[in-house]
Amino acid sequence: MKTGEDHVGVSVVYFCHDGNGHFVMQKRGAICRDESGRWDIGAGAVDFGISVKDTLRKEIMQEYSTNVLKHEFLGYRDVHRHHNGKPTHWIGLDFKVLVDRNYVKNGEPHKFDSIGWFTLDSLPSPVHSQLPDFIRRYRKQLRV
Repeated sequence: MKTGEDHVGVSVVYFCHDGNGHFVMQKRGAICRDESGRWDIGAGAVDFGISVKDTLRKEIMQEYSTNVLKHEFLGYRDVHRHHNGKPTHWIGLDFKVLVDRNYVKNGEPHKFDSIGWFTLDSLPSPVHSQLPDFIRRYRKQLRV
């Protein structure tokens, strides 16, 4: 059974910021499950037996090689899309996460072509299909 296709998947989605109005994004590489070449904030599936907070810490360490200094739960989203012609359904648990910019690096260069720091007013292009909704929902909370 495939997560998100045969049963609902649950993921943590994280908006990692430096406390000074900048947030980090990654450019999805060719081996990513979908949306290669698009800029995204970061996410990871919650595995059976691992708590949401532990998943958040684990995924940020894997993708950005840094620790969570502070986190805030923003809300959740039902994410319905199609992938390879099949409907998918994920529940995104959305977080705003403070990190130390000095330690952030691309922890998965085999997966992400690059990372960069941006502001809400200077987004790279193209972005992941779900990012505009994320920003629309949480724009006031994302301003730091």
